[in-house]
Amino acid sequence: MEVRVLGPLEVLIDGNRLDLGGHRQQIVFASLALEANRVVPVGRLMEAIYGDDLPSTSRAQVQICVSALRRLFNTHDHPDTIVTRSQGYLLRVTDGDLDLDRFSSLVEGGRRARSSQNFDEAVRHSRAALALWRGRALYGLESRLVQSAANRLDERRINLHEDCVELELELGRHRDLIPELSDLVEQHPLRERLRGQLMLALYRSGRQAEALDVYRQARRTMIDELGLEPNQWLQQLEHAILTSDEELAAPVSPAPAPPSAVPPALISPALLLPVPVPPALVVAPVDDLPLGAITPPVIVAPTEPVVPVTVPCLLPTDIADFTGRSKQIDVIEQQLLMAAESPTQFAVPIVVAAGKPGIGKTTLAVHVAHRAAARYPDGQLFADMHGRSPQRVGPMQVLERFLRTLGVPGTAMPEVLEERAELYRHLLSDRRMLVVLDNVAGESQVLPLLPGTPHSAVLVTSRSRLAGLPGAIHLDVDVFDEEHSLELLAHVAGRERIDQEPAAAAQLAYLCGNLPLALRIAGARLSARQHWTVEHLVERLDNEARRLDELKHSGMGIRASISLTYDSLTEEARRLFRRLAVLDVPSFSGWVSAALLDEPVMDAQDLLDDLAEAQLVECTSMGPGQVPQYRFHDLIRVFARERLAAEETVGDRNAALCRVLGALLFLAEAAHCGLHGGAYFILSSDAPRWPLPDRLTDQLVTHPLNWFERERHSLVAGVRQAAQAGFTDLCWTLAHTAVTLFEPRIYLNDWRETHRIALAASLAAGDSRGQAAMLYSNGSLCLAEQRFDEARRDLETAGTIFRSLGDEQGLALVTRNIAFADRIRGDLPAATTRYEHALASFRRSGDLGAAAYVLHSLAQVHTESGNPHEALSILPEALALSRSARSRRVEAQVLHRMGDTYLNTGDPLAAASAFAEALAVVQDIGDPIGEAYALHGMGVAHMTAGDLVAAETALHSALSLASTAGERLIEARVSLALGELALERGYATQAVVHLHRALGLFRGIRAPKFEQRVLTKLTEAYVAAGGRDHPSSVAAEPVRDNVVPLVRQHRLQRPDRTGSGSSVVQGIRQG
Repeated sequence: MEVRVLGPLEVLIDGNRLDLGGHRQQIVFASLALEANRVVPVGRLMEAIYGDDLPSTSRAQVQICVSALRRLFNTHDHPDTIVTRSQGYLLRVTDGDLDLDRFSSLVEGGRRARSSQNFDEAVRHSRAALALWRGRALYGLESRLVQSAANRLDERRINLHEDCVELELELGRHRDLIPELSDLVEQHPLRERLRGQLMLALYRSGRQAEALDVYRQARRTMIDELGLEPNQWLQQLEHAILTSDEELAAPVSPAPAPPSAVPPALISPALLLPVPVPPALVVAPVDDLPLGAITPPVIVAPTEPVVPVTVPCLLPTDIADFTGRSKQIDVIEQQLLMAAESPTQFAVPIVVAAGKPGIGKTTLAVHVAHRAAARYPDGQLFADMHGRSPQRVGPMQVLERFLRTLGVPGTAMPEVLEERAELYRHLLSDRRMLVVLDNVAGESQVLPLLPGTPHSAVLVTSRSRLAGLPGAIHLDVDVFDEEHSLELLAHVAGRERIDQEPAAAAQLAYLCGNLPLALRIAGARLSARQHWTVEHLVERLDNEARRLDELKHSGMGIRASISLTYDSLTEEARRLFRRLAVLDVPSFSGWVSAALLDEPVMDAQDLLDDLAEAQLVECTSMGPGQVPQYRFHDLIRVFARERLAAEETVGDRNAALCRVLGALLFLAEAAHCGLHGGAYFILSSDAPRWPLPDRLTDQLVTHPLNWFERERHSLVAGVRQAAQAGFTDLCWTLAHTAVTLFEPRIYLNDWRETHRIALAASLAAGDSRGQAAMLYSNGSLCLAEQRFDEARRDLETAGTIFRSLGDEQGLALVTRNIAFADRIRGDLPAATTRYEHALASFRRSGDLGAAAYVLHSLAQVHTESGNPHEALSILPEALALSRSARSRRVEAQVLHRMGDTYLNTGDPLAAASAFAEALAVVQDIGDPIGEAYALHGMGVAHMTAGDLVAAETALHSALSLASTAGERLIEARVSLALGELALERGYATQAVVHLHRALGLFRGIRAPKFEQRVLTKLTEAYVAAGGRDHPSSVAAEPVRDNVVPLVRQHRLQRPDRTGSGSSVVQGIRQG
């Protein structure tokens, strides 16, 4: 596949151009292509289509566009091109698929060649990049957002063109460039750099008069269009051409620029503005600048020889094995380049690189500063502010050092901070300098060190974001990915060693948490101990209790790095940091901090934010409508556990854990009640709860299933930790309540694991009710997994215990589930009897939700007994009870049962209406699997009613939801329905594709009843295809074994081989 955005939007597959559809679909695809392999939020796609005036249907229109694009790519055997993510969609491309990626790669290659003074290679890369363009980027798409991005791409193109021309002028190719430059000037009449390049090319070609005429045209254009004279650089170039300045002569042979000079491609008009020369001074020539470059004159005293000006460079040494960070480097350099090229249009550029201890902020800053040094020819200042250490440096000390570096003698040093800052700003006012402030603790360390004019730039590193710095660009520096982690290990330890043990090296990177400092220490230890294997170091690090001891080498240490930040915290923040290590979870919500400290939520949240600001925890989800989640880096978690063991008693740790688990149970029960209208279907206990404020609770569980999903790992870990701590009531009650999530989202492994743990804990503690609850719930799991004998055994044992305890609610729940097992076994009378007993118990206990569900189940028994009208007679009561109980999930299930029953009675319109109501409910409670089932029902109902277009829309939406959720049963049923729909419409080939998919899914989940139905439909599809897709060539081996004989049989039985395929299919259906 090839995606083209550098010109009109195009997609080619196997050389054939795809028709992307209408204007909206093209805008959606273009928006995804511009952010390829990154998630594009739905809101941005809506804005791309409609701008600021969003209609109420905008979200649905985006979904329709994405669905249509997916169908297009499915048809061309690229089914996973567009992927759904929680917040939007992602266009998946591989290397080389997207012309923009190839363009960026070639530009980067040219940049590297230019840095190494290989100008010929740089030109080849640049020309190859320019050759990818087919016109203006995304030409013809009328979308403000898309065109804004396209304009930025066009700007990159013309900038590259100018840089390439500058290099080719340096290589002496001026004659060849004249036609091209003439066209470029005509296309971009206000770009003064192009005008200057054309003037220089003409002058070097002996066409001085034409070069001067280009200037006169430029001057007229600038005055007419902008009311401005050409900039001083262009004026200076005109004067140099008039006087035949020797500096403009063409180079005799290509020569690399001297180390102190800026490579020609980096020279821009803004860097070449002349410095005003006072009358008492004269201008001295400069003989060793690269030919073709125009430079400001060097000012010297009139009567003394030229004395080189000392340019300060306080930067530490750059490291030779710098790894990764290309995106961060691009962001920083873009900001620094803007300042260097347009100093009169921007405030002082400030870039803040923030990240956790050991992330490599200083290494990044020093590396970029060395790369950018040529753009700041008046010098580079550097100061380590020692932000979190006791030796913190104040701006007063730094200013003294900077001022002395700039030539201020000690006798003239101001004594007051404000006066030092004023003198510092004055000295930098007409200089182009880069100031690097490393390891800053807070804004107060930085503010007095900011230059007063935009000629200079400031690069800051900190463990905090320093949000108070005005106008700063904030750059978050994160851990490496595995590729860059292995690359750094190879640099430090030796590539051959790392390549010899790839699996061990990957595990080593994982144990280092992909943290650059830890990786560097690990690599250094391997390098120092040549007899160690990588696997040996992995074994040493695998012991968490010793991991930080192992990550020390030659003054470098992870523990010491983290300790600096930990020691700088308040005692309350340190206590929270330690207690967060009580939790054995990958991430956690903010409310956890209040329970850990037994403090009000707002106070605890402030302390958690302090930890996040200090980069000791990180916030993993932010934005409108999102509940922030936090997590530790693995090595910081190890440090926190060390401090927890050293500074907290066992009693304090257990009390904190009990409060957190009590709060988790409190919220889980609140979410269950929100979903089911009350404490229906679940069994309670005397386990301690730690209540949260009502308002916060309502905010957290507004969408109950979303809350359960967010806290899923915490629930599983909570059950495990409760068992380990001996909190038996908490253990089994948490496990039982968590089924509210596990059952609708099909988390069967979590269900099985939590109940195994909780049942063992209940048995060990002699908790009979806990045992019964877990056996009942485990029996439900066995039913879901079709292990019916095991289910009946556990349910009957649970019933015996509940009966001995006099627990009527528990016994009723067990009876209801045994009735379900009876129905599956085909014993409908027994199922009816048990359902009626359970219904009577639930009516007595007032469990309206459970009563509604039993009526729903009874209706299913009536339908299967051949009495669908009897089923319809009791479903209205089930619906009324579910709504009275505010049990939204049961309400949806009852509506779905109504739809199925209406289909059984031959009323597809009533069925479609019931499914539509069910769909509204499941969308409201955030149940995507429920949505898939409801849409499947709507599709089947529409197909039965003859509305095939509506059926197709509903079924494709259902398939998308089912595929994303990974729920194979409904995915298989939808694929079967799509196959039947394709047959109904006469699309036999398309039917074969859908039915093959359905067959594979049904076989994967062992559903023989559906499997046989698919095989029958596949036979119809192959016969209807009339040999175009012969089963012996299309079908997989197991399918051929079943389908081919049936197809042959039907073909032999056909009396008229010229008859239509549809009549044959109709005959098979009637048979």
